[in-house]
Amino acid sequence: MAKSRYLEIYNFIKENINNGTYPPEEKIPSENQLKDIFSVSRNTVRKAIDLLASDGLLSSVHGKGVFVMKKIPVNFLLGGTESFKEASLKNSLKYKTSIPIFETLIVNEELNKKTHFPIGETIYHIIRIREISNEKVILDDNYFLKEIVEGLTASIAMDSIYEFLENKKGIKINGAQKIISVEPPNEEDKKYLDLRGNNLVAIVKNFAYLDNGTLFEYTESHHRSDKFVFSSYAKR
Repeated sequence: MAKSRYLEIYNFIKENINNGTYPPEEKIPSENQLKDIFSVSRNTVRKAIDLLASDGLLSSVHGKGVFVMKKIPVNFLLGGTESFKEASLKNSLKYKTSIPIFETLIVNEELNKKTHFPIGETIYHIIRIREISNEKVILDDNYFLKEIVEGLTASIAMDSIYEFLENKKGIKINGAQKIISVEPPNEEDKKYLDLRGNNLVAIVKNFAYLDNGTLFEYTESHHRSDKFVFSSYAKR
């Protein structure tokens, strides 16, 4: 019960930040005000505020209150579990997805080492080419556990797999571990991306988990280096 109350406060504040009710560099309601609004303890309010601070949305100033942090705009934000569709719409980008490969595979030893899925599991392997402003700049090499994404089709994958999982199947996605490297383009990058003479791609390896701890996705996103922006917030 306590968990749902602090998340209720978290979502309330986040929504008011996103819709501009709480603008950047302005104070949000005090802990006492939030405590009275939601009829909870100050510890519950602080838990919500701490979570928002760890997301880079709020900053506490001793003796003055809690303020909405000013966001530095970026062209494409890599972080959290935000989907390509969500990030593109948020940044008002003209985007398109094409799918040259959509196949079913059985995990062998080689795939096990690459994806960490158990040997013998059935998975979907999808290659999605992401086009932004008429340039093919991202190659997503996706692997999904078939039993989790049962019903997935190429047309759904062209739109948003996460939207399908969360809104259609009611699956709760917990989070993801991301590993970032910069490497020369491989043969698939050269085949599918508009490299425009770029001799490096930024590769983001993404291990995504459900709220019960199940690994359900492994993705390698290959970004043309001049179109890649990484933004993160680190709390000390």
